[in-house]
Amino acid sequence: MKKSKTSFFCQHCGYMSPKWLGKCPSCNGWNCFAEELVTDPDSGGRPDLVFGGKPLPIFDIPAEEGMRTVTGIAEIDRVLGGGIVSGSAILIGGEPGIGKSTLMLQVMKNLAMSGRKVLYVSGEESASQIKLRADRIGAQAKDLLVLVEVSLEKILEQIRKIEPAIVVIDSVQTVYSSDLMSAPGSVGQVREASSRLILAAKKSSIPLFLVGHVTKDGSIAGPKVLEHMVDTVLYFEGDSGHAYRIVRSIKNRFGPANEIGVFEMRDRGLQEVSNPSAFFLAERPENAPGSVVLASLEGTRPILVEIQALVSASNLGMPRRTAIGVDHNRVSLLVAVLDKICGLHLGGSDIFLNVAGGVRVEEPAVDLAVVSAMASSFLDRPVDARTVILGEVGLTGEVRAVSQIETRVKEAARLGFNRCIVPKTSTASLTKTAKMEIRAIVSLKELLETLF
Repeated sequence: MKKSKTSFFCQHCGYMSPKWLGKCPSCNGWNCFAEELVTDPDSGGRPDLVFGGKPLPIFDIPAEEGMRTVTGIAEIDRVLGGGIVSGSAILIGGEPGIGKSTLMLQVMKNLAMSGRKVLYVSGEESASQIKLRADRIGAQAKDLLVLVEVSLEKILEQIRKIEPAIVVIDSVQTVYSSDLMSAPGSVGQVREASSRLILAAKKSSIPLFLVGHVTKDGSIAGPKVLEHMVDTVLYFEGDSGHAYRIVRSIKNRFGPANEIGVFEMRDRGLQEVSNPSAFFLAERPENAPGSVVLASLEGTRPILVEIQALVSASNLGMPRRTAIGVDHNRVSLLVAVLDKICGLHLGGSDIFLNVAGGVRVEEPAVDLAVVSAMASSFLDRPVDARTVILGEVGLTGEVRAVSQIETRVKEAARLGFNRCIVPKTSTASLTKTAKMEIRAIVSLKELLETLF
């Protein structure tokens, strides 16, 4: 048997080096080299990493997606595009303690209660710790099997022996392969373990959940290629100061991306929030300057959130600009447009902007609500509490169209709002809604005249 050897690869551009380098000479990235196993090209590759398929005409390939497996949790099914696809690999990332393991136990319990044999593999907790959590959240089922193991070869052996319907690996950073000399949790080990687990899942058509840690900047620890290897990437978002948790779909080969599922953390685990708009607006103050409601769109789901702004005179040479939940650079741009186009001189004021509830909104439709909130706080004049505002703002003060305007307006009408300020160019595709007044505007000056 030929002796295997390892080399170091840049996880950003793929540059190979026989030794570790601090800086990649190809892409100039720092600390991005990881040790990986190199297969001798004359050996024909590794048999466990080969599909063994043959070329087929595209007309002869069956294109049936098959029946999706429903998890019993509507918010998870929504994020996955309607359920779990057979043989799919799903990566779930989130901060420590946010509820990834709790959610996986709840999903596995529902699947086991429906008569499916599921395997929960843990490399971080003992079996007794998992049992205690299962007792607390009521995640107990006869066909829910728990395996405490970190060896990749042992895990694959148990999967072949048990033949479960669903497999969860919690977490993939703890799994290691004896083929690599690097320590468990290194980038090379994560890539090796993930590739072999995903290939085994696709060969046997077993759905696979991979739980991953996140780094300080919020990305999943390990090589970026890990997100390209899986079919679906879900991020678990939330703040320790709030009870809600959001599962966001960043990538989905079998459904819409950027879909979200909203949960509330309680004593007995995560509970679904069927009406997130009412949940985020529950504590909104009435007739308060600087408070505006935005009809945002997360994937295909419309959500109403509150935008809060506080504009006050600054005693500093350089006024402060703080934005939580929206892009800081976008806020600076909108402040300049208000100053230049509308004559609201905010240059000497401290501006604090916040999306209530800790939600993050990144779509362009937030522009008009941000402008309205800042103008309301600066002028100390409240915006009507039953008004929803949405639209994109250009550098010359024009208001641009946004997508799926009718879906947003219907959600606002369902929650009792009676006026909606929208871009005029979006009204062509908008049908009349009972008890909803539509105010179409074309510029920021017209917005201020309408509001105040």
